[in-house]
Amino acid sequence: MLITTERLVLRRFRAGDAETLAAYRSSPDVALYQSWDAPYPLERARYAIESMAEADPAQPGWFQYAIETKAGKTHIGDVGVNLNDNLLQAEIGYTVAPEHQGNGYATEAVRAVLNHLFRVQGLHKVAAECDARNEASARLLERVGFTREGHLRQHTWIKNEWTDDLLYGLLEVDFFGLDTVS
Repeated sequence: MLITTERLVLRRFRAGDAETLAAYRSSPDVALYQSWDAPYPLERARYAIESMAEADPAQPGWFQYAIETKAGKTHIGDVGVNLNDNLLQAEIGYTVAPEHQGNGYATEAVRAVLNHLFRVQGLHKVAAECDARNEASARLLERVGFTREGHLRQHTWIKNEWTDDLLYGLLEVDFFGLDTVS
């Protein structure tokens, strides 16, 4: 399972990705709005990758794409897709290592995965959710075409506090700029 862009390869995780996965997930800035805590132990990264290796992107549940640069073949992040049981809807999430943020990699990777989900897998809608304080994530979602569909106040208890969640959705017709889907 490969998705390629001008600068990136989105691929299945490999055992050799454990150290970089643990490193970027251990960044306090990266972990701040995520479900895990920093530091993210190497053993946990190894276990996560073993679990990811068993996933099938065409079947319901989570599949994580490793983001790798074409130049340098450097693992810099991931894009997760949670395919719904109906195979027509999914949720998406993404993480990029701090030293690679601000270069458009997350936008490029998310667009590529969305294109694959709509064009190849035939999805109708992709949803995303982010902590309302994560302005960079909200901007990325809006940049790639998502519509903000809701703001859930004090919705999630995480890291010993209640947080607001922003809900986003993107329909296939909106992603391709079509009036109707044929």
